Amino acid sequence: MLLFGKIAEAIRAGILNLEHSYKYRTLEDYLIARSAWDDEKNTLIEHAGLQDARNCPKVLTELQGRLEQYYQLTNGRILDGSNEFVSVKSDGAYSVQTPPLAEKVASGLSEYFPETKFISLLEILSTINQVTDFLSEFKRSKLKYNLARPSERSFFAGLLGLGCGIVIKRIAQISNLIDESELERAVNWHFSFENVEAANDRILAFMDKLELPSLYLQDSEWRHTSSDGQKVEVAVPSLNANYSFKYFGQGKGVSVYCFIDERHFLFHSTVISSAEREAAYVIDGLMHNDVVKSDIHSTDTHGYTEVIFGATHLLGFTFAPRIKSLGGQRLYTFPGNTKKLYKEEEFPIFPDGVINTQLIAENWDEILRFIATIRLKETPASQLFRRLNSYSKTHPLWEALKEFGKVVKSIFILNYIEDLNLRQAIEKQLNKIESAQKFSNAVAFGSQEFRQADREEQNIVVACRRLIKKAIICWNYLYFHRGL
Repeated sequence: MLLFGKIAEAIRAGILNLEHSYKYRTLEDYLIARSAWDDEKNTLIEHAGLQDARNCPKVLTELQGRLEQYYQLTNGRILDGSNEFVSVKSDGAYSVQTPPLAEKVASGLSEYFPETKFISLLEILSTINQVTDFLSEFKRSKLKYNLARPSERSFFAGLLGLGCGIVIKRIAQISNLIDESELERAVNWHFSFENVEAANDRILAFMDKLELPSLYLQDSEWRHTSSDGQKVEVAVPSLNANYSFKYFGQGKGVSVYCFIDERHFLFHSTVISSAEREAAYVIDGLMHNDVVKSDIHSTDTHGYTEVIFGATHLLGFTFAPRIKSLGGQRLYTFPGNTKKLYKEEEFPIFPDGVINTQLIAENWDEILRFIATIRLKETPASQLFRRLNSYSKTHPLWEALKEFGKVVKSIFILNYIEDLNLRQAIEKQLNKIESAQKFSNAVAFGSQEFRQADREEQNIVVACRRLIKKAIICWNYLYFHRGL
């Protein structure tokens, strides 16, 4: 027992690596091969769009200028009283308030809704399929027998059964004109994760062409997205589930991590263990598809780490989380700008530490290789972060990327304190993802708990549920567009 315990610790820490494993190989196996990186570095950097990040001293100099500018601007507005939402106590602690946006009361919308006050999900799915043909993405995965393609109603029944949490056999029993064997054949042979995702993306691409959703955009040139996790219990034994007394009591569960943009486009979701931190999966969603391009992304505290700050900056995203206990966060400065210097200027907000620029410079080539691996989609970002995080905290790549992230985090926090519009935009976007999680509860009949043990099957269920929610949103856009 002690031997197996030590083996498990060694695997998690990266001391012992498994050559034929998907999750526990060496970090080097997941990155772009060292020989390919050395021979084709210029080409790989160009394909990954990292030309501007190649010169480490230049990148750090630019960030140093921005950081110093925000220290001056943020503290200056506090000292002259123009930032009325920041209060500083006598011991130096500070707090930031974010007043809610004025609510816009909608009136006269009832005339646009159907007189019956409800529309069946079957009609919604059928209507959206007519305009997007998303069912064509449900291609057959098994070619052993040359059987006829199941009927459309079998695919709709399968979507409703999986997405709404109804057992497939039960769907066949309570539905008219549904053959149970045909329904099971449709689900088993056509409902792969890739097929359901392709169907989701087809609806997403159609919605992206509509004019009405653009009314939700705060800025025509920027796209604000957000993500959040929702804990869901697993009713059967599953290797993907973990204990969490706070959410499941004596049971086990997982976290369903979903992404949404300003236009209510649900563009990605994944199922992760409830024991894993959500931050590792943020970049996976941002890199998922080419329809929704994020410029600024928000999460709650569970989706934030300093390493994610550094990685998203190099990938071209602005990471803007809502951080709990903001006043307790450590701020940093570059060598030469000491804490004493800021105190002499009587700044109420000053740095607590100094960035180790030498560590960043020494590992800059490895950082670029790490980011290029993500950008070129050689390995999912979650896999890289999970493996890198499992190593000792003294791993030079981890330490260097974290050190770089401290710079980006400090700039963001100072900007967050100074910019009320940014804080309100973050709150508004996070409210949308929280509403989308409630939407999942409304779509599911009864409990959302998983009856599937395998992670891929759980992902299929979540993707089916997302497709149903997306079809409802798309149907409403089409209906209002017709009314207007």
